[in-house]
Amino acid sequence: MSEQAKIFDEVVASRRSLRAYLPQAVDKQTLEQVFSVALRAPSNCNTQPWLVHVASGESLEKLRAEMSSRFMAGEMSMDFPYDGVYEGVYKQRQHGSAQALYDAVNVTREDKAGRHQQFMRNFIFFDAPHVAFLFLPEPFGLREAADLGMYAQTLMLAMTAHGLGSCPQTALSFQVDFVRETLGIDAGNKLLFGISFGYPDPDAPANTCATDRAALADVVTFHS
Repeated sequence: MSEQAKIFDEVVASRRSLRAYLPQAVDKQTLEQVFSVALRAPSNCNTQPWLVHVASGESLEKLRAEMSSRFMAGEMSMDFPYDGVYEGVYKQRQHGSAQALYDAVNVTREDKAGRHQQFMRNFIFFDAPHVAFLFLPEPFGLREAADLGMYAQTLMLAMTAHGLGSCPQTALSFQVDFVRETLGIDAGNKLLFGISFGYPDPDAPANTCATDRAALADVVTFHS
């Protein structure tokens, strides 16, 4: 294995969804480098059907100050339906992932208040100093959302390579009207999800959470 391959494998293996961050902001040069690298992500016919808005500073703090209370008040607005249904092994993986997080933060299955508190941390971006909102311009749909997913993975790997942590969050698409209003984004741009990111808090129990992956034979079939 080449040294380049080893480095890449290490970056991929070390990327995890992290849910606690230090308040230290990422410097502009690093931000621009990470987001520039992500532009190399593939897309159908090189259409690059994504728009990214990165909130930091005052704009981020306005979102952080209000999203929790708005959600608790029942304020919801989404561009894409949240209607996925998980059955069988997919449901098992979902439950296993949630349980791994609750175990890390010492929240029991019976502790509904603790679980709710952990969920609500989505809306304060897990204390991250930055959040990226990933949009699809109209009239793009499912195929272009797949392209956006490839962009997001490339972005998060670039963040990992530069010593940053990240957490992709569907929950950040639950108040898209407020996000667009706060950041001055045109209604023709549809929010798919957000990514909180920054320097991970190494002492936070939540960041000890590690989820497993399916065996290669369970998901990949080699034909010859």
